[in-house]
Amino acid sequence: MPVSAPPRVLPTLLGLPVLLFALITWQVVADGPLVGVDERLSRALVHPDRFSELLSDLGNVQVAVPVLVVALACAAWHGRATGGDRWWLPPLAGALAMVLLPALVAPLKEWTDRPGTPAVPPASGYYPSGHTATAVVAYGAATLLLLGRLRAPAVRRGLVVLGALLVLGTSYGLVRRGYHWPLDVVASWCLGAVLLTGVRLVDRRTPWDVSRSTRRSSSGTPSSSNGPS
Repeated sequence: MPVSAPPRVLPTLLGLPVLLFALITWQVVADGPLVGVDERLSRALVHPDRFSELLSDLGNVQVAVPVLVVALACAAWHGRATGGDRWWLPPLAGALAMVLLPALVAPLKEWTDRPGTPAVPPASGYYPSGHTATAVVAYGAATLLLLGRLRAPAVRRGLVVLGALLVLGTSYGLVRRGYHWPLDVVASWCLGAVLLTGVRLVDRRTPWDVSRSTRRSSSGTPSSSNGPS
């Protein structure tokens, strides 16, 4: 059974964050008008407290990456248990997205050399937000890899809501605490969206969910498509 091609909307979803990321980066490097808006918005939002500190910690590698590792293990186990061809590709794509993240973020931080907000000690290299990017890729990839392997609609909706809340909570905490400017966070959303699009494409193109029915049909085991009516 051929696997359906990814919808045409995915390339569009890939292009939009790339363009937005390029626009924000240009504004940060050139100290454009968006930077002034960003700084005024930050002054209005910053209010360091314990709650925002805890939310920002959701973007720590020690917190987010173990969540992704559990999701990778579950996806690998499910793919192998169902006997899917190339079952290891989706977990590998999720892991590769996380590995590529620091390789992309670190040079950008050094190149843009953006100073931090007044709420943090004087330093530079705050753009883009590494904590936000870590949260987006870790929680986003975990959600994508588990979503297609769940059948109950309520559980699927709950998983999507949980993943979104973790990313938004991290982002809010970082801005509220003053660890990052709002544009630092938005740029990391864009960067994470590009990596997650790659994970989604690999997951959709991997026939983990059809190979089992193909083998069952070839072995003579009735399935929903060839069983007795």
